[in-house]
Amino acid sequence: MKQVYLDNNATTIVDPLVKQAMEPFFCQMFGNPNSLHRFGTETHPEMALALDRLYSGIGAGDNDDILINSCATEGNNNVLKGVYWDVINQTGKKRIITSQIEHPAVLHTCQFLESKGAEVVYLPVNKDGIVDTQFLKRELDPDKTALVSIMWANNETGLINPIKELAEMTKEAGVLFHTDAVQAVGKVPVNVQDVPVDFLTFSAHKFHGPKGVGGLYIREGASLTPLLHGGEQMGGLRAGTVNVAFMVAMGLAMERATEALDYEDKEVRRLRDKLEDAMLSLPDVDIIGKRELRTPNTILASFKGIEGEAFLWDLNNKGVAASTGSACSSEDLQADATFQAMDVDADLAHTGVRFSLSRFTTEEEIDYSIDVVKDTVARLREISSTYSG
Repeated sequence: MKQVYLDNNATTIVDPLVKQAMEPFFCQMFGNPNSLHRFGTETHPEMALALDRLYSGIGAGDNDDILINSCATEGNNNVLKGVYWDVINQTGKKRIITSQIEHPAVLHTCQFLESKGAEVVYLPVNKDGIVDTQFLKRELDPDKTALVSIMWANNETGLINPIKELAEMTKEAGVLFHTDAVQAVGKVPVNVQDVPVDFLTFSAHKFHGPKGVGGLYIREGASLTPLLHGGEQMGGLRAGTVNVAFMVAMGLAMERATEALDYEDKEVRRLRDKLEDAMLSLPDVDIIGKRELRTPNTILASFKGIEGEAFLWDLNNKGVAASTGSACSSEDLQADATFQAMDVDADLAHTGVRFSLSRFTTEEEIDYSIDVVKDTVARLREISSTYSG
């Protein structure tokens, strides 16, 4: 049976060249980089190259910081809890502004901070499923707001928020701005020289690096109390022995992902649209969000009258992997908030299936998936019709 992986917003295959690059750091160049002997110091040139690739990948300046951490969840916690400690606890600014469609790593951290005295405003989305600048303008009080945190691209729908405009508005107000860019890096251009964010988080496994390593960008002039204490690694900003193999891998994965952005925008988008058009040729199918407003790899499709998990079960039995929602939280307010704002029928909201491609997805795989989707829809609707009759 053919196997097709279309759940790349959950995680991606490790690029074979990335896997090859990290292998020497397990059994050959395995020294602790903080050690003074050769086993430690021989890792330094490769670590420096990895950082250069990360800085270049997001357009960071020489005086900015990029902390190597375990994942974007850690980075999001670092930003939100650091701002709570440094600003909310130290000034009269108690407000954090975020959105209803954030990843659980942001939403749940904000809910925790609310229990500690923070005031959190959850912005809605407009009819297109994105955070409107006017929504932020209404809530952005410089005397009350400590931080604005809005994701760059949504993990469920692929819809891209107007991050540049949101960040510029926040900067003009003199307020710190953070974006969770997990679903943007490697799919669309991300350049912090052009977009004035103070903090930006990403995870390597979303752009063909390994799981368990990520990055936190901190603009020059911004500062955070460390989330982890216990060592002087990362300039004292993130304690713990650096995972050299994964750091090297993430640097190369970032470089290869940014080099492939044109391919993502043209070829991955073409394959995405081919699959989407095939779905739309079927009766009672809705796609959530205009395709021109989404990342080039993502489809959130709703098949009326078909329960999402039953649909996934059939796809899986035929070798096609997709998802009903976030791999981190399948029952979150995120999807419901998006559907409600976009006036999507409540029944459709519970039949949504996410298909997400990567640059490793082939035309043959899309053709096979189209056949599987069509057969599955026909079979499940026939069963539903039989039972309802």
